[in-house]
Amino acid sequence: MNMKSILDYLSALSRNNTREWYHANKDEYKNANAEFEKLLQTLMLKIGKFDDSVLHNNPKDLTFKLVRDTRFSHDKSPYNPAFRAHISSCGKLPVPVGYYLMIKPGDQSFLGGGLFADMFKDATTMVRDYIAGNGEAWEKLIREPEFEKHFTVQGTALKNVPAGYEKAHPQAEYLKFKSWYLEYPLKDEELADAEAFTARAAELFRIMKPFNDYLNKALAGFQMPSR
Repeated sequence: MNMKSILDYLSALSRNNTREWYHANKDEYKNANAEFEKLLQTLMLKIGKFDDSVLHNNPKDLTFKLVRDTRFSHDKSPYNPAFRAHISSCGKLPVPVGYYLMIKPGDQSFLGGGLFADMFKDATTMVRDYIAGNGEAWEKLIREPEFEKHFTVQGTALKNVPAGYEKAHPQAEYLKFKSWYLEYPLKDEELADAEAFTARAAELFRIMKPFNDYLNKALAGFQMPSR
């Protein structure tokens, strides 16, 4: 696993974010992407020691494209200079939730978990209902010392508790959320040693797993909307 190849390519793409440069350096992309897939395979095997539901995945099926959708963005850069992947029992689908990795030079990399997708209203309702009915388990989970040391639950939220839920509910603040996710930021220097990085990432994902498990219980039976 050549982390330098990954970081050098993404840094160069960030400086030369044009279709012309991308196509002229396609071989460099292929090499860097191959190294990223090796990284995912190693990471997946380490995750598999505490969550074997991910082991059937093929790394190339877990990654996201570099191409950006610029239709509604002021930033018309055609590429996102980042390698991204979501590792779960169903691959890169947002549900069931799993383990997210983004490598982006400039200290913009992070590890993630939980539900990022605000656009799935049914999923939001399912999680709210589950927290409303299983608040003590939620509170115990997010107050666990090892979890609190590394993570804070994030997510876009409404100003008020939505209709149908008690305003005085002990977890009222979390019932306002539309997504519930975790992010652990990474500095470039933490990525230099692939073996050390994958070991550290797997350990953080292990700490994250009960949070993912809770959300996946809430999302049992969720169906992805048809296109």
